[in-house]
Amino acid sequence: MKNIRNFSIIAHIDHGKSTLADRMLEITHTIEKRKMCEQVLDSMDLERERGITIKMQPVRMKWSHDGQEYILNLIDTPGHIDFSYEVSRALKAVEGSILLVDATQGVQAQTLTTLNMAKDQGLKIIPVVSKIDSPLAMVEGVKKEIAKLLEIDESEILEVSGKTGEGVENLLNEVIKRVPPPTSELLDTKIFRSLVFDFQYSNHRGVIVYVRVFNGEVRKNTPLIFKVAGETFNAVEVGIFSPSDVPMESLSSGEIGYIVTGIKQPGIASVGDTVSFAKDPTPALPGYLTPSPVVWASVYPEGQDDFDELKQALGRLRLSDSSFAYEEESSGTLGRGFRCGFLGMLHLEIIVERLRREFNLHLVVTLPSITYKIEYKNGKTEMIYSPSLFPDDHQITKVYEPWVLVKIITPSQYIGDIIQKLFDHEGSIETTETFGDNRTSLTINMPLRELMRNFFNELKSITSGYASISYKIMDLKEADVVRLDILVADEPVQAFSRVVSRRRAQEEADELVKKLHSVLPRQMFSFKIQGFAMGRILASRSMSAMQKDVTDYLYGGDITRKMKLREKQKKGKKRMKATGRVNIPQDVFLKMVKSD
Repeated sequence: MKNIRNFSIIAHIDHGKSTLADRMLEITHTIEKRKMCEQVLDSMDLERERGITIKMQPVRMKWSHDGQEYILNLIDTPGHIDFSYEVSRALKAVEGSILLVDATQGVQAQTLTTLNMAKDQGLKIIPVVSKIDSPLAMVEGVKKEIAKLLEIDESEILEVSGKTGEGVENLLNEVIKRVPPPTSELLDTKIFRSLVFDFQYSNHRGVIVYVRVFNGEVRKNTPLIFKVAGETFNAVEVGIFSPSDVPMESLSSGEIGYIVTGIKQPGIASVGDTVSFAKDPTPALPGYLTPSPVVWASVYPEGQDDFDELKQALGRLRLSDSSFAYEEESSGTLGRGFRCGFLGMLHLEIIVERLRREFNLHLVVTLPSITYKIEYKNGKTEMIYSPSLFPDDHQITKVYEPWVLVKIITPSQYIGDIIQKLFDHEGSIETTETFGDNRTSLTINMPLRELMRNFFNELKSITSGYASISYKIMDLKEADVVRLDILVADEPVQAFSRVVSRRRAQEEADELVKKLHSVLPRQMFSFKIQGFAMGRILASRSMSAMQKDVTDYLYGGDITRKMKLREKQKKGKKRMKATGRVNIPQDVFLKMVKSD
């Protein structure tokens, strides 16, 4: 174990984590140069397309230092705040962490969040400035920020370029020097205990758990047990990540690897569970806190024949992302579906996109919402997860909603614009402090509802992309909100319902009706799109019927023949308007969920 080092890379999004990991893999010859490509550890198409890390990815490297060979287990982690649960799980499996800060941007809000998570785990932090080859790099200024943040000397901060490889060899040596080797959890080395920090599902091999071994050794065909679930199984295969799966004879204390369980039922394996010998009497290791979803949306199959397929897909997807939750629900207009909970708007978007791509499903997704606590006039209290279930005004005594504590780091010249934007989003500034050279850190209280209302994009827009943001959920506070329904041909469409601030109800109704009017295809008959709240219609737009010249095929002849055909068409449209239903295509629901 003394020659093993387990570490992760943590940073704000787009600070160069995956590029640095690429250079490490290349320098340590973990991957042959001819097989190297950009973002090797970002194996999903979505990760490559968007240039972000979604799933943490472990990899094992070998590196010689002072005549000895060391095993370096790296876990590359996501940088976006919506995937912070992935980061927290990775940190529990390692002893040290590289804190990567972009030399062109400096310390960002999410940097502080991930740093605090690493400190809470008691990890050894190695501060590193990346992208030093960039002509825009402010290496000395960023070093001063990091030194002040960590209360260390600037000489302890390393410099690297993931693009050119400069400083990466020195960083690997420093990882060996600074990160402590793993230690056994128990004195008895014959007892095997490991923590499940992630897993995936294979159609052929069942659940494959990613484990950090804290004690003992495990071999192929050994009888094992999930301590919390109580399920026993035989280890079909054990191995390491290099970065693809490589079978091994055994996994020993301090190592990070995988165990193929052969279990094909969903819901048995879970992150935070302990895998140990089947007859091991010791209690389970302390696991992970279950994440609480903050954004909710309903997901329905486009055709009800695909309901079972969607249910199976959600179960499979939850094996690789345990931070989202789902439960079955039904709607009068959309049929049977699932109410799903996510850690943020990007998390919602990624999960829905994965369902479409990986399982080839056609889905209808409702507008996202948050949880509200309702106190009724009859004394009853209820938690509401769906806007369509939000009660009418006359039934309610009080409504409570979650608030967030937001941290924004921004260049000082944008503070005036941010304050104006905060007024629009019901936010208030708690504290301000100078942060580095010409930058200010703002701590803000705001309703989660308003944070979701496009605040991220608006903040990036008014600060030309220079501001960064992170947040954490706080307590519930009283809210003045109402349910806004969208009526299409006098029928409410549940997927478009949302809960809005009472003072913005008119504005929101106008925006939603206008947007739906622009994306909804015309039908064979005319109808109205209306916004309804507080017992009245707040906005309305008419959609004209499709036009078809029923006399087009006629050539010459008496005009009365054309008049008869037009009169027949007029009666048909009138009949259709009375009995017909408006067909809303799947892409309309998608366009309504996405911000402009």
